Amino acid sequence: MINIGKQIIGFETSAEASETISSMSRSTGEKIASFSVATITEVNRAVEKATAAFQIYRKISGVKKAAFLEAIADEIMGLGDELVNICSTESGLPKGRIEGERGRTVGQLKLFADLLKEGSWLDARIEIANPARVPLPKPDIRFMQIPLGPVVVFGASNFPLAFSVAGGDSVSALAAGCCIIVKAHPAHPATSSLIGKAINKAAISTEMPDGVFSLLFGDGPVLGAQLVKHPDIKAVAFTGSFGAGKAIYDMAVRRETPIPVYAEMGSTNPVFILPQALLEKSQSLANEFSSSVTLGVGQFCTNPGMLIYESADAAPGFIQKLEEEFGQTLGGVMLTGDIHQSYTAGVEKRSEMSGVKTLAKGSYTANSTIASPVLFKVTSDLLKIHPDLSEELFGPTSVVVEANSKKDILEIAKNLSGHLTATVHGTDSDLVEYKDLLDILEQKVGRLLINGFPTGVEVCSAMVHGGPFPATTDQRTTSVGTAAIDRFTRPVCYQNMPDLLLPNELKNANPLNIWRLVNGNINKEAIK
Repeated sequence: MINIGKQIIGFETSAEASETISSMSRSTGEKIASFSVATITEVNRAVEKATAAFQIYRKISGVKKAAFLEAIADEIMGLGDELVNICSTESGLPKGRIEGERGRTVGQLKLFADLLKEGSWLDARIEIANPARVPLPKPDIRFMQIPLGPVVVFGASNFPLAFSVAGGDSVSALAAGCCIIVKAHPAHPATSSLIGKAINKAAISTEMPDGVFSLLFGDGPVLGAQLVKHPDIKAVAFTGSFGAGKAIYDMAVRRETPIPVYAEMGSTNPVFILPQALLEKSQSLANEFSSSVTLGVGQFCTNPGMLIYESADAAPGFIQKLEEEFGQTLGGVMLTGDIHQSYTAGVEKRSEMSGVKTLAKGSYTANSTIASPVLFKVTSDLLKIHPDLSEELFGPTSVVVEANSKKDILEIAKNLSGHLTATVHGTDSDLVEYKDLLDILEQKVGRLLINGFPTGVEVCSAMVHGGPFPATTDQRTTSVGTAAIDRFTRPVCYQNMPDLLLPNELKNANPLNIWRLVNGNINKEAIK
């Protein structure tokens, strides 16, 4: 049994409330630990510390912030099997999956550390004064990105490491120079506490200011509202359901001073299979699609929730293959009881709809605690009547849509709302013939895949994990990859500022040796 956990408020811990939340074993229901619920006093203290620390942290060099991120990575790895075991117990996810997610978490910390050392993300731009220009002299103008201020991060249920306390939202905000307050997800508070302590150790060892990081436990709507509405919070990052994300967004924009909310709220991730590809690769497509739908018990935000194909001679054979492959897939324990209950209710609702055929079911149907995979099939005509069939049902399920023609497929694509991804399978000739489909889809998603499947998000500089509403609340951004840092910065320029008073990033000597755009030319040269 772990001792009762406390709030982490900067370098202090606190447990003022008698009310607690519990950490539970997902498979056995056994209580692991209790965690004190944050009081409004503790919330205010965390924000006050973050606000004060920000005035120091925002001025710390990229190299020193990089050392902080690297130290976090080292501390996480230093937790060893304890972290893996606790995280697996709380989430119900296998240890191998947790180990892989730990690797991704550490990898993205190091990726952002490298970005900070290199410095081009600051987008430093310098236009040197030209007093002799006619008809008017040209002033000296210098531009760069600066951090927003204290940021609230909501931990996600489906990635207890990679999208939680030290996950992508946290690391990108810290890299930008923002102090963060993380609201621990109630599904894995013990995991969150371990990571929180690791971050604090790294902050102390690298001499970061007290308040650069805090971790709070508590009821989602209550604690979340207290944080989002606090006047000193400057941005919010969230990964989760549409309902919760939209509620947070609405609160933020109704503040006296509205703030940005970067909410990733799920997606159906439609897959289109074009005619020639269907004829040539029906067996492999049926297998890979089934695996992608049920990967991680369908609890990735990129599991494909809809497959669209054009009715053709190969279709009956493809459907049979799809039934066979999907029938061999496995279900499993979902992340929380509420998620499992919502999935079960959604499956029952679709099963009872007139015209919806249950095409196939996976294994584990006999155990009421297990989420069983279910594959539905509808016509495109029914989809027009019930567009809600194209909405995400979080879990190991998908809807197969049989279209009547190319025109029908294009109409389905045009009627899509915003999604994180869309996938198109086709031969070279297919893709040329359906170029207009690709033109439609690039306006609907953040990532357009050709001949692949969307599960598996590469953490790299070119990745976009975002998309138009309702997939996210801000389609201009990504929550994965180095471009995620842009969510937590704003541009500022200095006109005719004496060199002595300029930030190091913009000084003539370029003491940080970063790439800069000087009078239209990118270089690292000092200005003489």
